Amino acid sequence: MGILTWIILGLIAGVIAKFLVPGRDPGGIIVTIIIGIVGALIGGYIGTHLGWGAVHGIDLRSVALAVGGSIIFLIVYRAIT
Repeated sequence: MGILTWIILGLIAGVIAKFLVPGRDPGGIIVTIIIGIVGALIGGYIGTHLGWGAVHGIDLRSVALAVGGSIIFLIVYRAIT
């Protein structure tokens, strides 16, 4: 995937994750993109090891994995802070 695809996927996943997990979260659009990109990495790692596939672009499965990873990342971030 290209860098632009990661940024777009990160923005989509970050916005959906922030919407589904309400609360005080850091930052604006850049932090939301970073949350989504980290979530895509986490979701892709988990999805690959569970046999669900990996994040390969902007499709429904990749967005679902990225959102799931972003939710996990937000929960862990809140537990740490």
